[in-house]
Amino acid sequence: MRDMLTGSRIRERRQIAGLRQAELARLAGISASYLNLIEHNRRRIGGKLLVDIASALSVEPSVLTQGIEATLVSALREAADDAVGQQAEVDGLEEFAGRFPGWAGVLAQMHRRVVSLERNVEILSDRLTHDPHLAASMHEVLSTAAAIRSTAAILADTEDIEAEWRERFHKNLHQDAERLAGSSKALVTFLDESDSSIDPRGVPLEEVEAFFESRRYSFSELEQGEDVDAVDLSSLNTSAARTVAREVLKMYRDDAVALPLDALRSRLQKGDTDPIALAYRFSVDVATVLRRLAFIPDDVLPQPVGMVLCDASGSILFIKPIPGFALARHGEVCPLWPLFTALSRPLVPVRKQVVQMGRTPAEFECFAYAWPYAVLGYDQDPVYRSVMLVRSGNEAAGGAPVTQVGPNCRVCPSNACKARREPSILSEGF
Repeated sequence: MRDMLTGSRIRERRQIAGLRQAELARLAGISASYLNLIEHNRRRIGGKLLVDIASALSVEPSVLTQGIEATLVSALREAADDAVGQQAEVDGLEEFAGRFPGWAGVLAQMHRRVVSLERNVEILSDRLTHDPHLAASMHEVLSTAAAIRSTAAILADTEDIEAEWRERFHKNLHQDAERLAGSSKALVTFLDESDSSIDPRGVPLEEVEAFFESRRYSFSELEQGEDVDAVDLSSLNTSAARTVAREVLKMYRDDAVALPLDALRSRLQKGDTDPIALAYRFSVDVATVLRRLAFIPDDVLPQPVGMVLCDASGSILFIKPIPGFALARHGEVCPLWPLFTALSRPLVPVRKQVVQMGRTPAEFECFAYAWPYAVLGYDQDPVYRSVMLVRSGNEAAGGAPVTQVGPNCRVCPSNACKARREPSILSEGF
């Protein structure tokens, strides 16, 4: 195909150079009619004639025989694949790029720019939506500014204010101004340092998850029957983080008592990896099995597993990630994850193949289960929690239904989703 387009490239280059067909034929030492056949790809050329024509056009012969780089054609093909509501003639890409290399370069450049901008929008949107420190700081700044404005309005609009009350208002105004200055400084510091190696946010849950990751999600103290206090939590910076860690460790200890590691290892080595079968074998509920499988040494399971815990509101309580798995910690999480489906069907095990959409789609096998975490009293609804075990979907899932999930509606590429809450900002097609 490339050789057959040499004539088209010659014609394009001749037109760019402003030469008439007869003039180029004279410079190349051939007849105008023969050049016409060449330019319409009816005659193959090579050797000295190709060199003479390239010399007359002031280009390298390779420009005429090879055309534009394959990367440019690949970029055009990618742009065609990403187009929304348009059907490009991909079969003619090579000819289009050969005849109009300038326009081909413009289209490829514009597509790269759109992809880059979409990626930046997705990153910024995720940060604004899901960063708890940023949201809290912005709320603090805005609420303090509103308080200052309210106090200042009272002082400005009220003529007769007793001296005692005026002094109180002035004091409140001074305190609010100091609070605003401190909040603004903290916000600026966070924005300046949030990309550094040291995370200044100090979110308790993130500290706890980092602590569990440093221990490879396994605690030999608890496996041996010791109490939660036996685990050293001195590396956690805040009392809130230590409180959250103790709660998760207590869950770990209780699950370890119900499912001893040696017995569980024996069953797994025999190929018993189905959570429901393990629940029957050890006379425990499915939630215990799912949590326990996530918190055992790496060498016990044949492949890495992740886990997510949430409460009845959908708020994430703990995440153990695995490669390729991404779930927003705060804000508008995709409601199609089995983790949330299980909340609408308490005590019913949910199993699904999940395709996580994105630039590099990933497939996972997910097991989810919602259970009554606490019973408040007679004739009162229990408090539910949900757990989801996640493992790579490379292996057959035994006919489990396939569900597509996105990051959140704002940056999700699926416009046919029935669970969409708002239009996507990434494409005009929505």
